[in-house]
Amino acid sequence: MENDTKTTSTPVESLAVKGVKTKTKPTAKKVATTSARAISTPQEEDHALVRDVEKPTTKTTGRYISAIGRRKTSVARVRITESSKNTFTINHKDLATYFPTKELQMIVADAGLKSKVLTKFHVEGRLYGGGIHSQAEALRHGISRALVKYDLELRKRLKKLGFLKRDPRMKERRKFGLKKARKAPQWSKR
Repeated sequence: MENDTKTTSTPVESLAVKGVKTKTKPTAKKVATTSARAISTPQEEDHALVRDVEKPTTKTTGRYISAIGRRKTSVARVRITESSKNTFTINHKDLATYFPTKELQMIVADAGLKSKVLTKFHVEGRLYGGGIHSQAEALRHGISRALVKYDLELRKRLKKLGFLKRDPRMKERRKFGLKKARKAPQWSKR
């Protein structure tokens, strides 16, 4: 009479008994009984949890404003946030550490100073590519674009200063048959 309840083991269960780790997917019935709403697979359950947590938010005063600035081959991803004082964090370093000269520091700070913004910002920048000077100009370009997103009235002033223009000048590519972009090998008559 003990055999009334049949216990058959699947190959996966027999491996689990022997100590081999296996991945088993719960069936739809198990998931439906464990959660309040019926979800067919664990992947859908994970996505449902993510949808409940992550809601799209609009950019408000408590959030950052992001923009991208470019110059030559340098790219600067900039985020500005309202703050009690003007601070700069560039690639997890402060402004004076990343840009050691006063000239480069002034290039970066020009967008905020010359636009005469009354609000103070914390500027966080991720820079890559190019040299240190073009990175400073890319950061200024990104800060200017972010300030325009913050206040559209600043556009006229920043445009007049030339901070919103993406400077298109780049190094020209080398051509075959030449030494550099335009320099030709020495010509000999005979």
